[in-house]
Amino acid sequence: ALAGSAAAFAPAQNGKASIALNARADSPFVGELGAQAPLGFFDPLNVCEGFDQAQFDRLREVEIKHGRISMLAVTGYLTTAAGIRFPGAEDIPDGFAAWGALAKTQDGCNVLLQMAFFFGLAEIINRPAEWADVTPEFPGDYRNGAIDFGWDKQTDEWKMKKRAIELNNGRAAMMGIWGLVIHEMMGVSILPGGLLPGH
Repeated sequence: ALAGSAAAFAPAQNGKASIALNARADSPFVGELGAQAPLGFFDPLNVCEGFDQAQFDRLREVEIKHGRISMLAVTGYLTTAAGIRFPGAEDIPDGFAAWGALAKTQDGCNVLLQMAFFFGLAEIINRPAEWADVTPEFPGDYRNGAIDFGWDKQTDEWKMKKRAIELNNGRAAMMGIWGLVIHEMMGVSILPGGLLPGH
């Protein structure tokens, strides 16, 4: 009995950890970009079960796109929270209050129309150019044979590293903008100095 109770205070065994909730070792996508430490291929709800490569690539493209948008959103949110404005927009509040303030004036409505036009144009342009017979190198590759900036001169290892950095920064930005928005809606600041956009 004494030995049995002493086992409760023994150090934990350093065996192989369970992968029940974090990595899906049986998935065909465990070697894909983004399936990296510490979680591995993270699909606890089995969303990708039964997916082929094309379906997985579509989800990856959407993830990259949302990550890029979120990186811009976090940058814009923090820039306006810091008090930086375009000339003529000094009186526009930051956070969600900006939408209502823009809608109250003709100039603000023009800005909203320009934003809607830009979003539509960006949606049209940021996709593979199937009409140009250009095959994307990877999901989210919207260069369409026109923009390079030296990408094609780099090694495959360098490219994978940069793609992983973009994917992880996008994932962090998706969580970041979500946190900023939720805290603004709750009226709880998470920014330095207790700054609360929109209030």
